[in-house]
Amino acid sequence: MARARDAVIVGAGPNGLTAAVVLARAGLSVEVREARETIGGGCRTESLTLPDHHHDVCAAIHPMGVVSPIFKRLRLTDHGVRWLSGTAPLAHPLDDGSVAVLSRRLDDMRAILGADGQRWVDLVAPFVERHEHFFADILRPVRIPRHPLLMARFGLLGLQSSAQVQQRFRTAAARALFAGCAAHSFLPLSAAGSASFGLVLAVAGHALDWPCAAGGSQQIVETLAMLAREAGCTIHTSAPVRTLADVPPARATLLDVTPRQLLAIAGSRFSHRYRRQLQRFVYGPGVFKIDYALADRIPWRSTACSDAATVHVGGTADEIAASEAAANAGVTADAPFVLVAQQSHMDCTRAPRGRHTGWAYCHVPHASDVDMTERIERQIERFAPGFRDVVLARHVLTPRTLHAHNPNMIGGDIGGGANTLRQFLFRPTARWNPYSTPDPGLFLCSSSTPPGGGVHGMCGYWAATTALRRRFDRRPPDDLVM
Repeated sequence: MARARDAVIVGAGPNGLTAAVVLARAGLSVEVREARETIGGGCRTESLTLPDHHHDVCAAIHPMGVVSPIFKRLRLTDHGVRWLSGTAPLAHPLDDGSVAVLSRRLDDMRAILGADGQRWVDLVAPFVERHEHFFADILRPVRIPRHPLLMARFGLLGLQSSAQVQQRFRTAAARALFAGCAAHSFLPLSAAGSASFGLVLAVAGHALDWPCAAGGSQQIVETLAMLAREAGCTIHTSAPVRTLADVPPARATLLDVTPRQLLAIAGSRFSHRYRRQLQRFVYGPGVFKIDYALADRIPWRSTACSDAATVHVGGTADEIAASEAAANAGVTADAPFVLVAQQSHMDCTRAPRGRHTGWAYCHVPHASDVDMTERIERQIERFAPGFRDVVLARHVLTPRTLHAHNPNMIGGDIGGGANTLRQFLFRPTARWNPYSTPDPGLFLCSSSTPPGGGVHGMCGYWAATTALRRRFDRRPPDDLVM
């Protein structure tokens, strides 16, 4: 009879694999079980359109990856991950031909935003100047911060709505730039807490970048898997877990799943109260995504857009707010806010010579089956006339097909749950340690736990440290202690 593992991890996305590395380096025997034939979860790269055109299936641009404390401690960039940058992290075109650019150089924002330049600098500079402390604190569970004054300042701003913070600005460019960053929250821009996303992403762009990974997002998880295997971890693909009977015996089981799957897999182990809490967990809007094979670069009117890693296509702050409010109200927006990534501008391996790839999505109602292709392309054409002329092939993912591709993306929700203020503070339930469950041997390590969505591995890190302490009375290796 085979010896039981110390720990089994269900799911080989960035969080599950990060947990595997931490546990294996702490001296435990670790096994990872992944339902799909390839690892990655929401961090995969595939040839979706034409041969030799490589597309990031979900996560594509990685501001939270480049700021992640655990990715830095694991030295991913020494082991195969290369971050590639555009001339600017972000561009946001407006109908008058102007473009609001998020520059890596904070001082440039005074010229870029004109009358609002100094206001923008005043808003983000305190966090940019102490960005290592800032990201170390916001990528932790919501507890007593290590840098209380800095986090108090962030709390006073971040708990506001994006709409409130936008009132600081007089120009359409500054308001639109902040609104586009805040819209990554998937919240109505009138919602409390939506400003926090705008601040975090703006600070990440100024302090470091919004890069892509050379060769595709898959390289991030392949590097994590390599580190896990080097530490002695075993990874099995095509190994679905539907119930705990599918999990090999182990002292600790960590599940990189959302509350709905946690209930299906292990609900019988939990108290009625905890099951009810998980059942109340709310999922957010979905996404409608298109990957493009392109004969040439997107023909943006402005070279500032051509040079940016990401382009926010949505017009004014009011237009973005209307799009996000619609998705949250279950209404399909006629003019959606579209996020466009241009990885092939930075990474020549994404397409054959002379060709390019495009990556675009918009927020739609949860589990929507409305075809948004024409509306997305109409929005891109608005700022890049002739865009359709360079399209060679498309690959569409609806909320339903995203969910089928990755069961963690319930109804097309790519963030592991709605970012309402309650779920932002208490995710997935109101527990002192959100990675633990009432079963002492079961832990949750997905983006449904703090600090939430994004490719940063920190949910997996904190779950692993919880399991080490509670089940094995150990700490992570000294070089991985946060």
